Amino acid sequence: MIFGKVTGTVVSTQKSDSITGTKYLLVQLCDHREKLKNGYIVALDLVGAGPGEMVIIAQGSSARQTDMTYQKPIDAVIAGIVDLVEEDGVTVFSKS
Repeated sequence: MIFGKVTGTVVSTQKSDSITGTKYLLVQLCDHREKLKNGYIVALDLVGAGPGEMVIIAQGSSARQTDMTYQKPIDAVIAGIVDLVEEDGVTVFSKS
């Protein structure tokens, strides 16, 4: 799993017919403390994430293991919205 921060939306009027009613988001990679890294991923949003939220991304074959993405041409999905990250008993990120 990978941490990222939602920075925008990707609009594609032409896409695989097997993927309908979904949105793609532009996600900038970050660490577990929300420090931004170089690099972006376009990910299918499965959880209703919004701009500025820290998210968890699954990539590769793991991205194709959900009911919505099974055996479909998907390489990255947003699998969760991060509320809190603790490291060694200390909160290092909090959504609030």
